Amino acid sequence: MDKYGLQTKLIHAGDPQPRIAGAVGVPIFQSTVFELVEGADYHDIRYPRLNNLPNHDALGKKLAAIEGGEAALVTSSGMAAISATLLALLAPGGHLLLLRGVYGGTHTFADGSFKRLGLSYDLIDGDAADSWNTKLRQETKAIYVEAMTNPLLDVPDHRAVIAFARAHGLTAIIDNTFATPVNFRPIELGYDVVLHSGTKYLNGHSDLVAGAVIASSPCIRAIKHDLDHLGGCLDPHACFLLARGLKTLALRVRAQNGSALALATALEAHRSVAKVRYPGLASHPQHARARDLFGGCGGMLSFELHGGAAAAKALIERLVLPVHGPSLGGPETLITRPARSSHAGLTAKERDELGIGDGLLRVSVGLEESADLLADFGAALDALDH
Repeated sequence: MDKYGLQTKLIHAGDPQPRIAGAVGVPIFQSTVFELVEGADYHDIRYPRLNNLPNHDALGKKLAAIEGGEAALVTSSGMAAISATLLALLAPGGHLLLLRGVYGGTHTFADGSFKRLGLSYDLIDGDAADSWNTKLRQETKAIYVEAMTNPLLDVPDHRAVIAFARAHGLTAIIDNTFATPVNFRPIELGYDVVLHSGTKYLNGHSDLVAGAVIASSPCIRAIKHDLDHLGGCLDPHACFLLARGLKTLALRVRAQNGSALALATALEAHRSVAKVRYPGLASHPQHARARDLFGGCGGMLSFELHGGAAAAKALIERLVLPVHGPSLGGPETLITRPARSSHAGLTAKERDELGIGDGLLRVSVGLEESADLLADFGAALDALDH
């Protein structure tokens, strides 16, 4: 499928040939027992927990094709993908350079579990590559960043990450959930491992939980061996839904790119808004970097109101279209306060150090008409003044 464009790969990559009983969609293999093949290795035995049913295989091939990797692995959640990857690539005794401001679940996994697992980490500033050397140790094995951070939408110096990893023999790992392969393909830039919460944009319909890892074939085998024992398997029906969602990924993300930029621009111009964080705005500190690296700046933005937390709560109550809820990447616009959702596991001091105040609002722009979203936010913001 290499000669085809992304949208064509999203539709056709990974489909079994010949088609199973002529089915255009891969049928759901709702079976826990498959006939044994003599001489098969344990990890090759067909079994749902080993993530190797026909549904897993087809989905993995599609994910590898759209990210430009050799192989891919699907998991029961984004955190299953993250934790299995880090355990496989760091153990035993490894040290990780971890981007400051990563997803709260990733940070709390490192902060809460690494020490008892014999692992360690140090936080790095994604915009200060000249300081990373000071955090290097003999046992450092990998560097881990995100395409854009959650919820402040900072864009790390990705070219510097790749150069640093190559210079010091580190595995370069990136969570590409916010950008998606529509806007950014990290493997083409030089990253070794790409992670996704498939729950979000890859699926795009707010109705399943899944994760994905894309990398070289040897790397995926190593991660799969750990995952097989940890048990983070994705059920075949979820595989079917995720494969179906992927077919419209490019169409959805490109629409969300446009609506998010329009909303960010309108918010920045409103008198009640103190600050907007969106890489597509010229005011964003890494705007030039985002334009250099990304095909689009995504559907996520965050902003603060002059009235702080009280105003943020009032705005959520006045909005009609956005759903007040966590997660992201679905067809409906979602709004949440990260201090009470994605980063609730961090202490107030840790959130403050990251710039995540109680009044910060994060928006996942959906697929509603842009004009309707702009009108809704505008009316709700205007009402704050009365």
